[in-house]
Amino acid sequence: MDTATPAVTVALHDGESVLAEARQVDARRHGELLLPAVDRVMKEAGRTLDEVTGLVVGVGPGPYTGLRVGLVTAATFASALGVPVHGLCTLDGLAYASGIEEPFAVATDARRKEVYWARYDDFRTRTTDAAVDRPAEIAERLAGLPVVGAGARLYPEAFPDARDPEHQSAAALAALAAERLAAGADFLDPLPMYLRRPDAQVPKNYKVVTPR
Repeated sequence: MDTATPAVTVALHDGESVLAEARQVDARRHGELLLPAVDRVMKEAGRTLDEVTGLVVGVGPGPYTGLRVGLVTAATFASALGVPVHGLCTLDGLAYASGIEEPFAVATDARRKEVYWARYDDFRTRTTDAAVDRPAEIAERLAGLPVVGAGARLYPEAFPDARDPEHQSAAALAALAAERLAAGADFLDPLPMYLRRPDAQVPKNYKVVTPR
């Protein structure tokens, strides 16, 4: 599952192929949409939760509120089912879904007129850490490269060669995880990759109220 972008997406994978997937793009309803999506996927696949042997969750980067919905849900399921939960960079899922076999980049919407981004040698190989920047600040560094994701479509002046997919797919994330599990590769801890402070913050100076 992944809720680090506007796409609320869930998939079930049996180690060889995707059995079912659900995805809905809605940046404001992650909490409302995720559990019903899990239910739909399990029903479509004809499986039950007690058959699940592990969970994979996108750890971001992503905005604070949406990202934590998926991470908390994955942790809760893992605890209840007694199964491991593996973290993957959300950008890696988009890269894997692209199938691009030459150097490219992935960029998602980070709001505040910024993008979360990373560079790849091919759809399996990330060559930089995920970062957050204004598109104009990285346009020269990514010049001539295809750029996958919603960030490319939001800022065509910086990323003229926009490529699909625009939104995250849990099916791609699950398929990538299955490959890595089979190869004995390491995963990220299922902890949020925020890259910056949340938009909502505690006020620094409280107004002093005195009795009359």
